[in-house]
Amino acid sequence: MTGDLKNKKIWVHTLGCRSNQYEGEALASAFADAGAILADSPRDCDGAALVSCTVTAAADKKCRQAVRKIRRLSPGAVIAACGCWAQKISPVEAQSLGINIVAGNRRKHLVPALMARSFRGGGPSFIEEKTDVLRSEQWDSLSLSRPFFHTRAFVKVQDGCNHFCSYCIIPYVRGRPVNRDAEETAAEIRRLAASGCPEIVLTGVHLGLYGARPLGELVRAVASVEGIKRVRFGSLEPFGLDEELLASLADTPSFCRHLHLPLQSGSPSVLARMKRGYGPAGYLDLVTKARKWLGEDLHVSTDVLVGFPGETDKDFKETLAFMKECRFGKVHVFPYSPREGTEAWGYPDRVPGKVVLERMTAALSLAGELLSSYARRYVGERVEVLAEEAEGGAFRGLTPSFLKVEGEGAALRGEEVPVEISGLLGEGLKGRRAS
Repeated sequence: MTGDLKNKKIWVHTLGCRSNQYEGEALASAFADAGAILADSPRDCDGAALVSCTVTAAADKKCRQAVRKIRRLSPGAVIAACGCWAQKISPVEAQSLGINIVAGNRRKHLVPALMARSFRGGGPSFIEEKTDVLRSEQWDSLSLSRPFFHTRAFVKVQDGCNHFCSYCIIPYVRGRPVNRDAEETAAEIRRLAASGCPEIVLTGVHLGLYGARPLGELVRAVASVEGIKRVRFGSLEPFGLDEELLASLADTPSFCRHLHLPLQSGSPSVLARMKRGYGPAGYLDLVTKARKWLGEDLHVSTDVLVGFPGETDKDFKETLAFMKECRFGKVHVFPYSPREGTEAWGYPDRVPGKVVLERMTAALSLAGELLSSYARRYVGERVEVLAEEAEGGAFRGLTPSFLKVEGEGAALRGEEVPVEISGLLGEGLKGRRAS
């Protein structure tokens, strides 16, 4: 059925989270297996697949911009939009943008066949494939043979969320929690290892809800596959972390000493209105336990949401103080984005835009200081860097603790390179390949 894709030039473009990154890679894999040619830009393409995001209004805007760009650069292309933004847009909006195929969540695996159908002709000019994700227990059966866009491979093992934080639209578009079959996961990781991929990043919309087997057991199983040198998590909600999991991670040498634990706010009252399910004290206790098990050099990164309805100057100052107390490394700072359909959409006391911008500036400034403070400990040290890019006697890559490194010296893409770190550079480090 996908034979109509042979020699078609297809651009796969992914926006958003690491689960989306996996889905984009898996779609690229499916297109390549069907004989399509993967394009590196949307210009002069036969088809394009957009893996979309709707976590904020800005994400929605980026999706629309991407579709318009494809249509402008490839007027005759078949455009497929799939994922979270595609799950919620109407057929009228989709067709007004020039989209030919809409595939919601749990239906993304159908995109290559639907695109082949469009190329074959004789069918409808617009195709929509959606399901009620709040009732569906279906797993979106995408798979990956090798990483296409990175040296490391994202492997999605969980989808959906039932936590329903008051500001978050994701449970409504991703649906109820579902797990990937454990044997299917294992088979994919063996394929990736056989392709030469050295690092596995386990991802999920709410990875802590993974229930096909204990998460720590999954980590050990991945680490035992020959050829896999590094294992890490994409992101883990704080309520998904406990001492049993930490003990498993500590017992796995190839598990990278980095945890991304979204905080959102350091104010007890704001966290309560967000319905996060924890307070600052509980979060700090988790961070302390994580460092006890995984070492003081553990890189704890996080997300902070600024300008939530009702956030006062006092609340914001508590967040800044808590960021320092947790000794974060990388902090992603976002302004609150009202999402229609969420509980917080109707909350009063919206923070004025000017105040949000001022708080964003302050939070980003502190975030830069914290990252530099964490990264500085590696200056003068020798670290292993997985080269993501290598050209002309220089390379770029990541340390096990997820710090970016720009290095001097010869390297191969996908090679783990010993580097003597000489200093800080931007949001990361610089150094020279060690002999």
